[in-house]
Amino acid sequence: MTAGVVIVGGGGHAKVVIENLRAAGQTIAAVIDADPTPRQVAGAPVVGDDSALPGLRGQGLRKAFVAIGDNRLRVRLAQGLRDQGFELVNAIHPSAVISPSARLGVGVAVMAGAVINAESQIGDLAIINTGAVVDHDCRLGAACHLGPASALAGGVSLGKRTFLGVGARVIPNVTIGSDAIVGAGAVVLRDLADGVVAFGVPARIQGNRQ
Repeated sequence: MTAGVVIVGGGGHAKVVIENLRAAGQTIAAVIDADPTPRQVAGAPVVGDDSALPGLRGQGLRKAFVAIGDNRLRVRLAQGLRDQGFELVNAIHPSAVISPSARLGVGVAVMAGAVINAESQIGDLAIINTGAVVDHDCRLGAACHLGPASALAGGVSLGKRTFLGVGARVIPNVTIGSDAIVGAGAVVLRDLADGVVAFGVPARIQGNRQ
């Protein structure tokens, strides 16, 4: 067994990632999950937990994708895969529209109907969820997550591991720091610092992540 992608994570996000990869012509070799109970995830076999990874690498598998929604955990698991010699691939649905001048890192998920426009840069392990829009000249830090139908206007910057909920909006040239959370449906009109939690229209800071 030398072909196919190893998926780390067996939840709902993994199902979407698996279908992304298949739609893009990839095959799924195995799923690794904290719950090692043998089962199928979107038709792909769960073969064990993290302890199964060295054996899979020994069989010649080298491609992997971390299908975990938690931003901090995704970073940690991705580093573990790299340390074991796995190559992180991207999971990009064929219906996503990505500018030829955009730049994507590795381990990135871009779901169906998403748009990434000119000169934008997407960091490693980012998630651009279903129908999300990243307009021109945006900068997204590593492991950030744009929820379904969220939208960044031109020139927006997001720090590492920042999360925008479903339908959140950010006006042009706003900067949001690392580890921030923007609630579903929020409209961000001004810069937000690292680690804040903001929601509402307009978005207001309601606290800080602990």
